[in-house]
Amino acid sequence: MSALYILIIASLFVAIGFLSAFIWSVRKGHFDDDYTPSVRILLDDTTHESNNQ
Repeated sequence: MSALYILIIASLFVAIGFLSAFIWSVRKGHFDDDYTPSVRILLDDTTHESNNQ
């Protein structure tokens, strides 16, 4: 039973570590999208229909 308590405490420390790393990376801007605005003009999502009569 004491091993269960140790594993719960260890998993909480690991979860807190991952949460703090995620918060740190979001605040530092690691998830900012720098690629899309520069190539957005090159990507044409609209389809052009031609009227062949």
